[in-house]
Amino acid sequence: MDISDDQAMVIDGLDQDNGKTQDVTIISPQQSIDSGSADDKDSIVLADDYEAMKKTLLPDLPDIETEDETTYTWKIENWRKMERRSHGPAFHCGGSPWRVLFFPQGNNCDFTSFYLEQGFDEKPPESWYKCVQFGLVLWNPNDPSVHVTHQAHHRFTADEGDWGFTRFTELRSLMSTTKERARPLVEDESANLTAYVRVVKDPTGVLWHNFLNYDSKKETGYVGLKNQGATCYLNSLLQSLYFTNSFRKAVYQIPTENEPLSNSALTLQRLFYLLQTSNEAVGTYELTRSFGWETQDIFAQQDVQELNRILMESLEQKMKGTEAENSLTKLFVGKTKTYIKCINVDYTSERIEDFWDIQLNVRGFKNLDESFKDYIAVETMDGENKYFAEGHGLQDAKKGVIFESFPEVLHLHLKRFEYDLNTYAMQKVNDHYEFPQEFDAAPYLSEDADKSEPYSYALHGVLVHSGDLNAGHYYAFLKPEKDGKFLKFDDDRVTKATLRETMDENFGGDYGPATNGLPRNPQARAISIKRSMNAYMLVYLRKNKIDEILPTVSEEDTPAHLQKKLDEERATRELRKRERDEQHLYLNVKVITESQFKAHQGFDLTSWDDKDQPEEAQPRHYRVLKASLVKDLVEKVAADIRVDPGNVRLWIMVNRQNKTVRPDQPITMPEMSIEDASNKHNNKSSDFRLWAEVATETKPGKNLEPWAQARDSNSAWIVVFLKRYDPESQTLRGVGHLYMRKNDKVAELIPAILTEMNWPQNTLLRLYEEIKPQMIEPMKPKQTFNQAEIQDGDIICFQRAYTEKEALALFQKNLIPDAKDFYDLLVNRIVIKFHPKSPHVAEGKVFDLTLNKKMTYDQAQKVGEYLDAPPTHLRFTTINAATGGPRSIIKRSPNTTLHQMLTTTYYSNTTISPNSLCYEVLELSLTELETMKTLKLYWLPEGIVKEEQVEILVPKNGQVQDIAAILQKKLELDDETGSKLRFYESHLGKFYKELEPTFGVAGIQDYMSLLVERKPNEELEMEEGDRFIYAFHFHKEPSKAHAFGIPFKFVVKQGEIFEKTKERLQLRTGIKGKPFEKIKFAVVRKSNVPKPVYLSDEDILADVASEPDDVLGLDHVDKNSRAWGRTGGPEIRIK
Repeated sequence: MDISDDQAMVIDGLDQDNGKTQDVTIISPQQSIDSGSADDKDSIVLADDYEAMKKTLLPDLPDIETEDETTYTWKIENWRKMERRSHGPAFHCGGSPWRVLFFPQGNNCDFTSFYLEQGFDEKPPESWYKCVQFGLVLWNPNDPSVHVTHQAHHRFTADEGDWGFTRFTELRSLMSTTKERARPLVEDESANLTAYVRVVKDPTGVLWHNFLNYDSKKETGYVGLKNQGATCYLNSLLQSLYFTNSFRKAVYQIPTENEPLSNSALTLQRLFYLLQTSNEAVGTYELTRSFGWETQDIFAQQDVQELNRILMESLEQKMKGTEAENSLTKLFVGKTKTYIKCINVDYTSERIEDFWDIQLNVRGFKNLDESFKDYIAVETMDGENKYFAEGHGLQDAKKGVIFESFPEVLHLHLKRFEYDLNTYAMQKVNDHYEFPQEFDAAPYLSEDADKSEPYSYALHGVLVHSGDLNAGHYYAFLKPEKDGKFLKFDDDRVTKATLRETMDENFGGDYGPATNGLPRNPQARAISIKRSMNAYMLVYLRKNKIDEILPTVSEEDTPAHLQKKLDEERATRELRKRERDEQHLYLNVKVITESQFKAHQGFDLTSWDDKDQPEEAQPRHYRVLKASLVKDLVEKVAADIRVDPGNVRLWIMVNRQNKTVRPDQPITMPEMSIEDASNKHNNKSSDFRLWAEVATETKPGKNLEPWAQARDSNSAWIVVFLKRYDPESQTLRGVGHLYMRKNDKVAELIPAILTEMNWPQNTLLRLYEEIKPQMIEPMKPKQTFNQAEIQDGDIICFQRAYTEKEALALFQKNLIPDAKDFYDLLVNRIVIKFHPKSPHVAEGKVFDLTLNKKMTYDQAQKVGEYLDAPPTHLRFTTINAATGGPRSIIKRSPNTTLHQMLTTTYYSNTTISPNSLCYEVLELSLTELETMKTLKLYWLPEGIVKEEQVEILVPKNGQVQDIAAILQKKLELDDETGSKLRFYESHLGKFYKELEPTFGVAGIQDYMSLLVERKPNEELEMEEGDRFIYAFHFHKEPSKAHAFGIPFKFVVKQGEIFEKTKERLQLRTGIKGKPFEKIKFAVVRKSNVPKPVYLSDEDILADVASEPDDVLGLDHVDKNSRAWGRTGGPEIRIK
């Protein structure tokens, strides 16, 4: 890399010379000294002062031990005569040989190049490596003050055996003097090159590692988890739970053998088992999919504490009734006691509660002990904050929380993210905060807690967040074994870790004197820079229970079905991979015979890709070598259908322009390869489709030519396929095939059909040609097959001809008498999957029904019959194809067909599912519902601090007083409250309009928020001179109104100082304590740029708010806004 115009270097491997790719390493700042002036000599370290130079080039690396170090000087002579690529003598350090690699005329550049290189005579051992800090000094032996130095560090391996400086110093100034130096570096073709080499110890095995071809399993015995996008927080939690062995065993005890992969307990078992047995990092997609997570969940970092609690709740539910029941409570649950104890009277209020984890404050505290003491600190309730004790009135009291017990596995969540009231935003707390390797929790227990066993805890895991509020990365340091060492689990990579990396480097606070194992630049300004990586969750294990918490998890502890199922899946994957690898050698062939045609109901000879059709109608699949012969395939097919291969021939199936697939011509060359046959007949589909024709013997009386006479594809014979439509059974099935001459009349086909069906010869038939699904045409008996344009592979459908009376009788039985109409039914037939719109409805069920695309909304009898519900009360909703959730209610229209309901409009942003619907069984009929309007309103039972969303149906032609009556009944309000309801609309947090009792429902706008409250008593008792003012919420600027804030109407009293007004405001809003104290009140006047006039306790609101358009503003932080949440991501959920 270039440092400057006159002084540059490249620190790398020998890239220019041998074509290796440049690798990136961590490099200390270049220290280069080119000097020779008399003024500078006293301040310059001389090159022959080896100890001083070593201190300059090889500063101590904090927390890294030195294994060995040496200094070696190579005396270079006859510079110009040296080979382009030269080596210095070998020297030893750290038990390995080293030498200097030298390019006198530069390594393809205008600079001389020097590298430090391993000095093995041959290639080093495969697993050899050394971590080396080194410096190279080129100097004039006649004047040691003239020198150039460079330094670096590198992990030398068998593959990366050299590292150094391609641009060590410029060739043009090498042998000449400069302004800076009186003598050249190379004088009389001679110079010295001194190598300072320090081999350092690598306790973790990954110091300065580039992680190419790194094998976590080989190096540590464990594997990591793959990151799906932003799931590192999930990975760190899962690894922590996995290494809590008793938790893993409890999860294995959940019965899941017959569960689908949508069961999160099963997918968690599979994940844990793969972590035990896999040699590579394990994916979490299967698990998150079972959680019900979608793409937006995968790419949103969530709160680990919340995720852990939800996961525990889900698993607890699944463990009920199993041998694992209560095992999570035993592991993770402790108890706290919240108490209030009066000082002057004998009264105490206590409440015992369970906890799964403990949240500890970080800001303002130095360590874990201080945070625990803060957690159990006692608060005195006196003055205005006295406690109301039942039977004693207001009393001074002590209030606090104390621990009654701690769990075996203690999860401590450090509050690294908190809301900053100075900046009105969430912030990450990077303050220095220490936690011990062991600690005693007994001092934080109540006096009467059971202390018969010690409460000493040992550190088991440190979960770390690196980054800031908006972007960051999570990883974990965990100790898998009781007496083992910590490992770092960073997504798919697992490495060994030192105790300092695990603890000290995650305390947070300012950076120390060094980072990344390298000294800081001593000339850099002393700026306080906080570490962005610090612990946010700690896992401690109770020391006297560690053997129970970390038992050995053996093969016997894992469910047997896991191994069996995973082995099957692995075998299937390997088979598919082998098939993919060999795919170019094979061709997929699909073959149908007469039996598939006879079993098929529908268009064409079969449905080639419909896996839902009956097995007997599905084509036979063959995976054949492309080089194999047609006759080989004939023998396979003949063997499968148990006929003589000599009686079988294969026909090419072609895709006709009308989108049907029909036999076109037989393959007449059995010695041809399958690949040639496919190519010759221009088979464009991925599968080679064939019809296997089987020869039949001619029987007396049959007007059919024997197959042997029709082998020639250019003969006058054509092969046609016959289908029969049976109105009685409503079936359309294949009968067989026969040969007809091209000049035969269509009528000549009838005797052959009657003979084949064994029907009387006087039976009347109707014949149709199946041209394509939407084109079924009657055939004219007097036409020849040639005139009717019948060719090989065409399908002719026949049925008995019915009289009008017979047809009417069939119709009355809901049977279709005519084949053409039945074909139309098949075209429009669709299988719809119905889902209950609300999955929580107990009687809701998912079911499939076969319907007609032409069906209208009013023809929903079939759905009603299935649900045993009146069709008039059914309402349907389309389904979003991407999410699977309800999309939009289908409006009832007499002319709208099912096909139209399921068709996505071109202007829609979302695609609807083409074969599924949600259903609801309504209390009202759709006709009645059309006269009603669904209203969503917000009921305010306690000022503005609490709101309840209510959804009701009201008549479209009704009035607000009708809404009041319905709401009173729904909320079970007493008559007094029901008579004093106020309805008003708000928009974007501002009061819009109060609705009179006679206001029409039709006038209520959907985009408005409709709020309902009981009119305050002070409004009902207003005195002369009192008036109203509207109030709203904002933050800092009136233009930034709280979008979800609740505006309200407030009584203004003449002459009342604002100190008294605030007391009424507190009663009016229901906001109490500190939240109310933090509100600043202002009068906001109407203008283009509204300015708040803030009120003091001495102000009189009636005087300040003197204009009719003045409003009262409450200035405070919007805790309902999305900015309040740290992640801003979707809600965490686990199905």
